Amino acid sequence: MRGKYVGFIAIAIGITVAIGFFASSDSQTGDDQSIVFHVTLADPQIYKNGVYSHFLKIEEGMYEIRFVPNGDSPKILTITLNGQSLNFFENFALEGTPQETGVSTYYTWEYSGNKIIKVPNKQEIEILIDPNGNLLGPVSIDIIKI
Repeated sequence: MRGKYVGFIAIAIGITVAIGFFASSDSQTGDDQSIVFHVTLADPQIYKNGVYSHFLKIEEGMYEIRFVPNGDSPKILTITLNGQSLNFFENFALEGTPQETGVSTYYTWEYSGNKIIKVPNKQEIEILIDPNGNLLGPVSIDIIKI
């Protein structure tokens, strides 16, 4: 009988953890933001002539480019967005910031550059991402409607 109650408690805890996980993952970008494009660049085979390209239909509005880089990510990442009424070009530079823990030092990584894009009307755009020769350095890139 006691084992039965322990089983029910374990199931209840598991359900609570799952609900908490899904609730927090939905709120990471906020209620009014949505990911319209995502890619993780970590495999040289996804590049054509050293550049990743993708076509995307996008709505009018404001967008932000977000990155998940690490120390092996491309030092310069060039992103171009071309559409009927959109021409965006930026060379993003990878910057490391040392973090002191008292015992050791580690780095956090971020790309600097203009990350905000204004799309004047609904259109199809081509996304070009050039790692400038660093085809092995992993980086995830999102375009989020803000």
